[in-house]
Amino acid sequence: MTERRSSLAFRLFAGAAAWALVLLLLGAIALTTLYQRSILRTLDDRLTSVVGALVAAVEVDAAGDVLLARRPSDPAYGRVFSGRYWQIVDDDGSADGGEVLAVSRSLWDEVLVPGNALLDRLRAEPGAVVIMDTKGPSGEPLRLTGQAVQLSDRPGLVVFMAAEDRRPADRDVRTFAITSGLMFLGFAAAIAAGVFFQVRIGLAPVLRMRDRVAEVREGQAERVDGTFPAELQPLADELNAMLDHSRELVERSRTHVGNLAHALKTPIAVLTNEARTSQGPLADLVERQTGIMAEQVEHHLRRARAAAHAKAVGARTDIAPTVDDLVRTLGKINAARALTITADVPGDLRFRGERQDLEEMVGNLMDNACKWARGTVRVSAERTDERNLAILIEDDGPGLDEGEAQSALQRGVRLDEKAPGSGLGLAIVSDLAHAYGGELTLSRSELGGLSARIDLPATSR
Repeated sequence: MTERRSSLAFRLFAGAAAWALVLLLLGAIALTTLYQRSILRTLDDRLTSVVGALVAAVEVDAAGDVLLARRPSDPAYGRVFSGRYWQIVDDDGSADGGEVLAVSRSLWDEVLVPGNALLDRLRAEPGAVVIMDTKGPSGEPLRLTGQAVQLSDRPGLVVFMAAEDRRPADRDVRTFAITSGLMFLGFAAAIAAGVFFQVRIGLAPVLRMRDRVAEVREGQAERVDGTFPAELQPLADELNAMLDHSRELVERSRTHVGNLAHALKTPIAVLTNEARTSQGPLADLVERQTGIMAEQVEHHLRRARAAAHAKAVGARTDIAPTVDDLVRTLGKINAARALTITADVPGDLRFRGERQDLEEMVGNLMDNACKWARGTVRVSAERTDERNLAILIEDDGPGLDEGEAQSALQRGVRLDEKAPGSGLGLAIVSDLAHAYGGELTLSRSELGGLSARIDLPATSR
Protein backbone atom coordinates (compact mmCIF):
# COMPACT_ATOMS: atom_id res chain seq x y z
CA MET A 1 0.00 0.00 0.00
CA THR A 2 1.64 3.19 -1.13
CA GLU A 3 -0.74 5.53 0.64
CA ARG A 4 -0.84 5.32 4.39
CA ARG A 5 -4.42 5.25 5.62
CA SER A 6 -5.48 5.57 9.23
CA SER A 7 -7.37 2.65 10.77
CA LEU A 8 -11.06 2.76 11.62
CA ALA A 9 -10.23 2.33 15.31
CA PHE A 10 -7.88 5.32 15.24
CA ARG A 11 -10.42 7.51 13.45
CA LEU A 12 -13.19 6.59 15.90
CA PHE A 13 -10.89 7.14 18.87
CA ALA A 14 -9.49 10.42 17.52
CA GLY A 15 -12.94 11.75 16.64
CA ALA A 16 -14.49 10.91 20.01
CA ALA A 17 -11.44 12.13 21.96
CA ALA A 18 -11.26 15.41 20.01
CA TRP A 19 -14.99 16.06 20.48
CA ALA A 20 -14.77 15.30 24.22
CA LEU A 21 -11.69 17.54 24.55
CA VAL A 22 -13.47 20.44 22.80
CA LEU A 23 -16.54 20.06 25.01
CA LEU A 24 -14.43 19.88 28.17
CA LEU A 25 -12.40 22.91 27.10
CA LEU A 26 -15.57 24.89 26.45
CA GLY A 27 -16.92 23.70 29.80
CA ALA A 28 -13.78 24.85 31.59
CA ILE A 29 -13.96 28.26 29.92
CA ALA A 30 -17.66 28.60 30.74
CA LEU A 31 -17.14 27.63 34.39
CA THR A 32 -14.20 30.00 34.75
CA THR A 33 -16.29 32.83 33.28
CA LEU A 34 -19.16 32.10 35.64
CA TYR A 35 -16.80 31.96 38.61
CA GLN A 36 -15.23 35.29 37.59
CA ARG A 37 -18.66 36.89 37.37
CA SER A 38 -19.55 35.48 40.76
CA ILE A 39 -16.37 36.86 42.34
CA LEU A 40 -16.90 40.30 40.80
CA ARG A 41 -20.56 40.29 41.80
CA THR A 42 -19.58 39.60 45.40
CA LEU A 43 -16.99 42.39 45.23
CA ASP A 44 -19.50 44.80 43.71
CA ASP A 45 -22.10 43.94 46.34
CA ARG A 46 -19.56 44.66 49.09
CA LEU A 47 -18.62 48.02 47.59
CA THR A 48 -22.29 48.92 47.01
CA SER A 49 -22.94 48.16 50.67
CA VAL A 50 -20.08 50.49 51.68
CA VAL A 51 -21.45 53.27 49.46
CA GLY A 52 -24.91 52.75 50.98
CA ALA A 53 -23.46 52.97 54.47
CA LEU A 54 -21.68 56.23 53.57
CA VAL A 55 -24.90 57.72 52.19
CA ALA A 56 -26.81 56.64 55.27
CA ALA A 57 -24.18 58.12 57.63
CA VAL A 58 -23.81 61.52 55.89
CA GLU A 59 -25.14 64.66 57.56
CA VAL A 60 -25.19 68.33 56.61
CA ASP A 61 -24.57 70.85 59.41
CA ALA A 62 -25.98 74.36 59.69
CA ALA A 63 -23.10 75.78 57.68
CA GLY A 64 -23.85 73.33 54.86
CA ASP A 65 -20.74 71.24 55.44
CA VAL A 66 -20.91 67.48 54.92
CA LEU A 67 -20.19 65.36 58.00
CA LEU A 68 -20.13 61.61 58.60
CA ALA A 69 -21.96 60.40 61.67
CA ARG A 70 -20.00 57.14 61.52
CA ARG A 71 -17.35 55.65 59.27
CA PRO A 72 -17.22 52.13 57.80
CA SER A 73 -16.15 49.71 60.50
CA ASP A 74 -13.84 47.59 58.30
CA PRO A 75 -10.29 48.07 59.71
CA ALA A 76 -8.85 47.81 56.19
CA TYR A 77 -10.15 51.34 55.52
CA GLY A 78 -7.91 52.56 58.34
CA ARG A 79 -4.67 51.01 57.04
CA VAL A 80 -2.65 53.09 54.62
CA PHE A 81 -2.87 51.78 51.05
CA SER A 82 -4.61 48.62 52.22
CA GLY A 83 -6.42 48.25 48.90
CA ARG A 84 -9.81 49.31 50.26
CA TYR A 85 -10.80 52.97 49.93
CA TRP A 86 -13.77 55.30 50.10
CA GLN A 87 -14.16 58.94 49.14
CA ILE A 88 -16.83 61.68 49.14
CA VAL A 89 -16.65 64.44 46.50
CA ASP A 90 -18.67 67.62 46.12
CA ASP A 91 -19.46 67.55 42.41
CA ASP A 92 -19.21 70.97 40.90
CA GLY A 93 -19.52 69.79 37.32
CA SER A 94 -15.83 70.12 36.54
CA ALA A 95 -13.71 67.50 34.79
CA ASP A 96 -11.87 66.47 37.99
CA GLY A 97 -15.13 66.00 39.92
CA GLY A 98 -14.83 68.89 42.34
CA GLU A 99 -13.76 69.26 45.95
CA VAL A 100 -12.95 66.15 48.00
CA LEU A 101 -15.05 66.35 51.19
CA ALA A 102 -13.85 63.21 52.98
CA VAL A 103 -11.60 60.19 52.31
CA SER A 104 -10.70 56.99 54.10
CA ARG A 105 -7.45 56.90 56.07
CA SER A 106 -6.25 54.15 53.74
CA LEU A 107 -5.88 56.74 50.95
CA TRP A 108 -3.50 58.82 53.09
CA ASP A 109 -2.68 61.86 50.97
CA GLU A 110 -4.00 60.40 47.69
CA VAL A 111 -7.43 60.62 46.14
CA LEU A 112 -9.47 58.42 43.85
CA VAL A 113 -9.67 59.62 40.27
CA PRO A 114 -13.09 58.56 38.98
CA GLY A 115 -12.57 59.59 35.36
CA ASN A 116 -14.87 61.43 33.00
CA ALA A 117 -16.86 58.36 31.95
CA LEU A 118 -17.87 57.57 35.53
CA LEU A 119 -18.70 61.21 36.36
CA ASP A 120 -20.80 61.57 33.23
CA ARG A 121 -22.83 58.49 34.08
CA LEU A 122 -23.26 59.57 37.72
CA ARG A 123 -24.43 63.03 36.68
CA ALA A 124 -26.78 61.60 34.10
CA GLU A 125 -28.37 59.16 36.55
CA PRO A 126 -28.43 60.63 40.09
CA GLY A 127 -29.14 57.95 42.69
CA ALA A 128 -28.06 55.08 40.42
CA VAL A 129 -25.12 52.86 41.41
CA VAL A 130 -22.40 52.86 38.75
CA ILE A 131 -19.54 50.32 38.67
CA MET A 132 -16.29 50.72 36.73
CA ASP A 133 -12.61 49.70 36.74
CA THR A 134 -9.91 52.30 37.45
CA LYS A 135 -6.39 52.67 38.88
CA GLY A 136 -5.46 53.05 42.55
CA PRO A 137 -2.88 55.18 44.34
CA SER A 138 -0.12 52.71 43.57
CA GLY A 139 -1.31 51.99 40.05
CA GLU A 140 -3.08 48.82 41.13
CA PRO A 141 -6.31 47.86 39.34
CA LEU A 142 -9.37 48.93 41.34
CA ARG A 143 -13.02 47.97 41.21
CA LEU A 144 -14.90 51.22 41.92
CA THR A 145 -18.55 51.76 42.80
CA GLY A 146 -20.06 55.27 42.79
CA GLN A 147 -23.37 56.94 43.51
CA ALA A 148 -24.35 60.59 43.05
CA VAL A 149 -26.81 61.84 45.70
CA GLN A 150 -28.67 65.12 46.03
CA LEU A 151 -28.46 66.11 49.73
CA SER A 152 -30.87 68.53 51.34
CA ASP A 153 -29.59 72.03 51.97
CA ARG A 154 -26.93 71.58 49.24
CA PRO A 155 -27.30 72.85 45.70
CA GLY A 156 -25.14 70.31 43.87
CA LEU A 157 -24.62 66.58 43.80
CA VAL A 158 -22.41 64.75 46.26
CA VAL A 159 -20.60 61.70 44.85
CA PHE A 160 -19.94 58.75 47.16
CA MET A 161 -17.29 56.25 45.99
CA ALA A 162 -15.88 53.00 47.36
CA ALA A 163 -13.10 51.04 45.70
CA GLU A 164 -11.17 47.83 46.29
CA ASP A 165 -8.05 46.28 44.80
CA ARG A 166 -9.25 43.60 42.38
CA ARG A 167 -5.96 41.69 42.21
CA PRO A 168 -6.96 39.19 44.94
CA ALA A 169 -10.16 38.49 43.00
CA ASP A 170 -8.20 38.07 39.77
CA ARG A 171 -5.80 35.67 41.56
CA ASP A 172 -8.75 33.60 42.75
CA VAL A 173 -10.08 33.46 39.21
CA ARG A 174 -6.69 32.40 37.82
CA THR A 175 -6.31 29.75 40.49
CA PHE A 176 -9.78 28.45 39.71
CA ALA A 177 -9.01 28.44 35.97
CA ILE A 178 -5.77 26.48 36.45
CA THR A 179 -7.37 24.03 38.87
CA SER A 180 -10.42 23.49 36.69
CA GLY A 181 -8.19 23.19 33.62
CA LEU A 182 -6.11 20.46 35.25
CA MET A 183 -9.23 18.69 36.44
CA PHE A 184 -10.77 18.81 32.99
CA LEU A 185 -7.53 17.56 31.46
CA GLY A 186 -7.73 14.65 33.86
CA PHE A 187 -11.33 14.11 32.83
CA ALA A 188 -10.28 14.28 29.17
CA ALA A 189 -7.58 11.66 29.73
CA ALA A 190 -10.05 9.41 31.54
CA ILE A 191 -12.63 9.88 28.78
CA ALA A 192 -10.00 9.21 26.10
CA ALA A 193 -8.99 5.99 27.86
CA GLY A 194 -12.64 4.99 28.13
CA VAL A 195 -13.24 5.75 24.46
CA PHE A 196 -10.12 3.77 23.51
CA PHE A 197 -11.24 0.67 25.37
CA GLN A 198 -14.79 1.12 24.12
CA VAL A 199 -13.57 1.31 20.52
CA ARG A 200 -11.32 -1.71 20.99
CA ILE A 201 -14.12 -3.72 22.54
CA GLY A 202 -16.65 -2.49 19.98
CA LEU A 203 -14.37 -3.31 17.03
CA ALA A 204 -13.16 -6.63 18.44
CA PRO A 205 -15.64 -8.64 16.29
CA VAL A 206 -14.50 -6.74 13.17
CA LEU A 207 -10.85 -7.46 13.97
CA ARG A 208 -11.72 -11.09 14.64
CA MET A 209 -13.45 -11.33 11.27
CA ARG A 210 -10.39 -9.73 9.64
CA ASP A 211 -8.20 -12.45 11.16
CA ARG A 212 -10.58 -15.20 9.95
CA VAL A 213 -10.52 -13.76 6.41
CA ALA A 214 -6.71 -13.60 6.54
CA GLU A 215 -6.60 -17.26 7.58
CA VAL A 216 -8.74 -18.16 4.56
CA ARG A 217 -6.50 -16.11 2.26
CA GLU A 218 -3.37 -17.77 3.63
CA GLY A 219 -4.87 -21.24 3.27
CA GLN A 220 -5.14 -21.92 7.01
CA ALA A 221 -8.94 -22.23 6.84
CA GLU A 222 -11.58 -22.80 4.17
CA ARG A 223 -14.38 -20.66 5.62
CA VAL A 224 -14.89 -17.58 7.78
CA ASP A 225 -15.89 -19.41 10.94
CA GLY A 226 -16.75 -17.89 14.30
CA THR A 227 -19.52 -16.23 16.27
CA PHE A 228 -20.14 -12.64 15.24
CA PRO A 229 -22.66 -9.96 16.28
CA ALA A 230 -25.97 -9.73 14.43
CA GLU A 231 -24.65 -6.79 12.39
CA LEU A 232 -21.62 -8.75 11.12
CA GLN A 233 -23.03 -12.26 10.76
CA PRO A 234 -24.68 -11.49 7.37
CA LEU A 235 -21.30 -10.28 6.10
CA ALA A 236 -19.63 -13.50 7.24
CA ASP A 237 -22.37 -15.52 5.51
CA GLU A 238 -21.89 -13.55 2.28
CA LEU A 239 -18.12 -14.07 2.42
CA ASN A 240 -18.59 -17.81 2.88
CA ALA A 241 -21.06 -17.90 -0.01
CA MET A 242 -18.54 -16.03 -2.18
CA LEU A 243 -15.77 -18.49 -1.20
CA ASP A 244 -18.00 -21.45 -2.06
CA HIS A 245 -18.85 -19.86 -5.41
CA SER A 246 -15.16 -19.20 -6.11
CA ARG A 247 -14.25 -22.84 -5.41
CA GLU A 248 -17.11 -23.97 -7.61
CA LEU A 249 -15.88 -21.78 -10.47
CA VAL A 250 -12.33 -23.09 -10.08
CA GLU A 251 -13.47 -26.70 -10.13
CA ARG A 252 -15.69 -26.01 -13.14
CA SER A 253 -12.75 -24.37 -14.94
CA ARG A 254 -10.52 -27.35 -14.19
CA THR A 255 -13.18 -29.69 -15.54
CA HIS A 256 -13.56 -27.67 -18.72
CA VAL A 257 -9.78 -27.52 -19.15
CA GLY A 258 -9.55 -31.29 -18.78
CA ASN A 259 -12.38 -31.86 -21.24
CA LEU A 260 -10.76 -29.53 -23.74
CA ALA A 261 -7.41 -31.25 -23.34
CA HIS A 262 -9.01 -34.64 -23.99
CA ALA A 263 -11.04 -33.33 -26.95
CA LEU A 264 -8.01 -31.78 -28.68
CA LYS A 265 -5.23 -34.19 -27.84
CA THR A 266 -6.97 -37.25 -29.21
CA PRO A 267 -7.52 -35.88 -32.77
CA ILE A 268 -4.02 -34.44 -32.83
CA ALA A 269 -2.55 -37.77 -31.70
CA VAL A 270 -4.51 -39.58 -34.46
CA LEU A 271 -3.22 -37.16 -37.12
CA THR A 272 0.35 -37.51 -35.81
CA ASN A 273 0.23 -41.31 -35.89
CA GLU A 274 -1.26 -41.32 -39.39
CA ALA A 275 1.46 -38.94 -40.61
CA ARG A 276 4.19 -41.11 -39.10
CA THR A 277 2.90 -44.20 -40.89
CA SER A 278 2.84 -42.40 -44.25
CA GLN A 279 5.60 -41.27 -46.53
CA GLY A 280 6.09 -38.09 -48.51
CA PRO A 281 6.26 -34.32 -48.08
CA LEU A 282 2.62 -34.07 -47.00
CA ALA A 283 3.11 -36.55 -44.17
CA ASP A 284 6.22 -34.71 -42.97
CA LEU A 285 4.35 -31.39 -43.07
CA VAL A 286 1.38 -32.82 -41.16
CA GLU A 287 3.68 -34.36 -38.55
CA ARG A 288 5.52 -31.08 -37.98
CA GLN A 289 2.35 -29.00 -37.78
CA THR A 290 0.54 -31.44 -35.47
CA GLY A 291 3.61 -31.39 -33.23
CA ILE A 292 3.41 -27.60 -33.08
CA MET A 293 -0.33 -27.81 -32.45
CA ALA A 294 0.19 -30.24 -29.57
CA GLU A 295 2.78 -27.99 -28.00
CA GLN A 296 0.58 -24.91 -28.38
CA VAL A 297 -2.45 -26.72 -26.95
CA GLU A 298 -0.40 -27.89 -23.97
CA HIS A 299 0.96 -24.39 -23.47
CA HIS A 300 -2.44 -22.70 -23.42
CA LEU A 301 -4.00 -25.43 -21.29
CA ARG A 302 -1.28 -24.88 -18.71
CA ARG A 303 -1.97 -21.15 -18.77
CA ALA A 304 -5.70 -21.79 -18.26
CA ARG A 305 -5.02 -24.15 -15.36
CA ALA A 306 -2.62 -21.65 -13.80
CA ALA A 307 -5.13 -18.82 -14.12
CA ALA A 308 -7.79 -20.95 -12.42
CA HIS A 309 -5.36 -21.93 -9.64
CA ALA A 310 -4.20 -18.35 -9.15
CA LYS A 311 -7.79 -17.18 -8.57
CA ALA A 312 -8.40 -19.90 -5.99
CA VAL A 313 -8.51 -18.54 -2.46
CA GLY A 314 -6.43 -20.29 0.18
CA ALA A 315 -3.96 -22.25 -1.99
CA ARG A 316 -0.51 -22.55 -0.36
CA THR A 317 2.58 -24.66 -1.02
CA ASP A 318 5.73 -25.25 1.04
CA ILE A 319 8.65 -24.38 -1.22
CA ALA A 320 11.43 -26.34 0.49
CA PRO A 321 9.90 -29.86 0.02
CA THR A 322 8.95 -29.07 -3.58
CA VAL A 323 12.48 -27.91 -4.45
CA ASP A 324 14.05 -30.88 -2.61
CA ASP A 325 11.95 -33.30 -4.65
CA LEU A 326 13.03 -31.61 -7.89
CA VAL A 327 16.68 -31.67 -6.81
CA ARG A 328 16.51 -35.43 -6.19
CA THR A 329 14.68 -36.12 -9.46
CA LEU A 330 16.97 -34.02 -11.64
CA GLY A 331 20.01 -35.39 -9.81
CA LYS A 332 19.03 -38.92 -10.82
CA ILE A 333 18.26 -37.88 -14.41
CA ASN A 334 21.65 -36.15 -14.76
CA ALA A 335 23.64 -38.66 -12.71
CA ALA A 336 25.87 -39.50 -15.68
CA ARG A 337 27.01 -35.86 -15.92
CA ALA A 338 27.95 -35.67 -12.22
CA LEU A 339 26.17 -32.32 -11.75
CA THR A 340 26.19 -30.68 -8.33
CA ILE A 341 22.63 -29.45 -7.60
CA THR A 342 22.22 -27.57 -4.32
CA ALA A 343 19.20 -25.90 -2.70
CA ASP A 344 19.05 -23.24 0.02
CA VAL A 345 15.37 -22.61 0.84
CA PRO A 346 14.00 -21.51 4.26
CA GLY A 347 11.65 -24.06 5.74
CA ASP A 348 8.95 -21.51 6.60
CA LEU A 349 8.70 -20.03 3.10
CA ARG A 350 5.37 -20.77 1.40
CA PHE A 351 4.11 -19.97 -2.09
CA ARG A 352 0.52 -18.70 -2.28
CA GLY A 353 -0.53 -21.01 -5.10
CA GLU A 354 -0.81 -24.62 -6.29
CA ARG A 355 2.07 -27.08 -5.90
CA GLN A 356 1.81 -28.36 -9.49
CA ASP A 357 2.27 -24.82 -10.82
CA LEU A 358 5.29 -24.26 -8.58
CA GLU A 359 6.75 -27.55 -9.80
CA GLU A 360 6.06 -26.51 -13.40
CA MET A 361 7.88 -23.19 -13.02
CA VAL A 362 10.85 -24.26 -10.88
CA GLY A 363 11.14 -27.62 -12.64
CA ASN A 364 11.35 -26.01 -16.09
CA LEU A 365 14.03 -23.57 -14.93
CA MET A 366 16.05 -26.23 -13.10
CA ASP A 367 15.82 -28.57 -16.09
CA ASN A 368 17.01 -25.76 -18.35
CA ALA A 369 19.90 -25.00 -15.96
CA CYS A 370 20.90 -28.67 -15.89
CA LYS A 371 20.98 -28.79 -19.72
CA TRP A 372 23.45 -25.91 -19.94
CA ALA A 373 25.42 -26.19 -16.70
CA ARG A 374 29.01 -27.35 -16.81
CA GLY A 375 28.93 -28.79 -13.31
CA THR A 376 26.92 -26.68 -10.83
CA VAL A 377 23.26 -25.71 -10.44
CA ARG A 378 22.20 -23.67 -7.41
CA VAL A 379 18.64 -22.97 -6.20
CA SER A 380 17.86 -20.41 -3.48
CA ALA A 381 14.79 -18.61 -2.20
CA GLU A 382 14.06 -15.69 0.10
CA ARG A 383 11.21 -13.52 1.27
CA THR A 384 11.39 -10.07 -0.36
CA ASP A 385 8.62 -8.55 1.77
CA GLU A 386 5.59 -9.57 3.81
CA ARG A 387 3.61 -10.69 0.76
CA ASN A 388 6.24 -11.71 -1.82
CA LEU A 389 9.15 -14.09 -2.33
CA ALA A 390 11.85 -14.71 -4.93
CA ILE A 391 13.27 -18.02 -6.20
CA LEU A 392 16.68 -17.92 -7.89
CA ILE A 393 18.00 -20.72 -10.18
CA GLU A 394 21.66 -20.29 -11.27
CA ASP A 395 24.10 -22.34 -13.29
CA ASP A 396 27.72 -22.12 -14.41
CA GLY A 397 26.98 -22.58 -18.11
CA PRO A 398 27.60 -20.13 -20.96
CA GLY A 399 24.70 -17.85 -19.94
CA LEU A 400 22.92 -15.27 -22.12
CA ASP A 401 23.54 -11.68 -22.98
CA GLU A 402 20.78 -9.05 -22.52
CA GLY A 403 19.36 -9.41 -26.02
CA GLU A 404 19.32 -13.21 -25.86
CA ALA A 405 17.64 -13.08 -22.43
CA GLN A 406 14.79 -10.99 -23.86
CA SER A 407 14.40 -13.30 -26.87
CA ALA A 408 14.42 -16.43 -24.71
CA LEU A 409 11.20 -15.35 -22.99
CA GLN A 410 9.32 -15.24 -26.29
CA ARG A 411 7.16 -18.25 -27.04
CA GLY A 412 8.71 -20.79 -29.42
CA VAL A 413 12.11 -19.09 -29.64
CA ARG A 414 15.08 -21.50 -29.42
CA LEU A 415 18.52 -19.97 -29.16
CA ASP A 416 20.20 -23.31 -29.95
CA GLU A 417 18.38 -25.54 -32.43
CA LYS A 418 20.69 -28.46 -31.51
CA ALA A 419 19.43 -28.57 -27.94
CA PRO A 420 16.29 -30.65 -27.30
CA GLY A 421 13.03 -28.85 -26.57
CA SER A 422 10.25 -26.83 -28.14
CA GLY A 423 11.27 -23.36 -27.03
CA LEU A 424 8.17 -23.05 -24.84
CA GLY A 425 9.74 -23.75 -21.43
CA LEU A 426 10.73 -20.22 -20.41
CA ALA A 427 7.61 -18.75 -21.99
CA ILE A 428 5.46 -21.17 -20.00
CA VAL A 429 7.26 -20.20 -16.78
CA SER A 430 6.80 -16.51 -17.56
CA ASP A 431 3.09 -16.99 -18.30
CA LEU A 432 2.56 -18.98 -15.10
CA ALA A 433 4.38 -16.35 -13.06
CA HIS A 434 2.26 -13.56 -14.57
CA ALA A 435 -0.90 -15.55 -13.83
CA TYR A 436 0.00 -15.28 -10.13
CA GLY A 437 0.94 -11.62 -10.40
CA GLY A 438 4.66 -12.44 -10.45
CA GLU A 439 7.50 -12.07 -12.96
CA LEU A 440 10.37 -14.03 -14.49
CA THR A 441 13.64 -12.17 -15.11
CA LEU A 442 16.89 -13.46 -16.65
CA SER A 443 20.36 -12.09 -15.93
CA ARG A 444 23.99 -13.11 -15.50
CA SER A 445 24.68 -15.44 -12.57
CA GLU A 446 27.51 -15.11 -10.06
CA LEU A 447 28.49 -18.63 -11.15
CA GLY A 448 29.09 -17.30 -14.67
CA GLY A 449 26.01 -18.74 -16.38
CA LEU A 450 22.32 -17.87 -16.42
CA SER A 451 20.42 -16.55 -13.41
CA ALA A 452 16.64 -17.03 -13.58
CA ARG A 453 14.63 -15.23 -10.88
CA ILE A 454 10.91 -15.77 -10.27
CA ASP A 455 9.03 -13.27 -8.09
CA LEU A 456 5.88 -14.85 -6.68
CA PRO A 457 3.27 -14.13 -3.98
CA ALA A 458 4.00 -15.56 -0.54
CA THR A 459 1.83 -16.36 2.45
CA SER A 460 2.31 -14.35 5.62
CA ARG A 461 4.56 -15.73 8.33
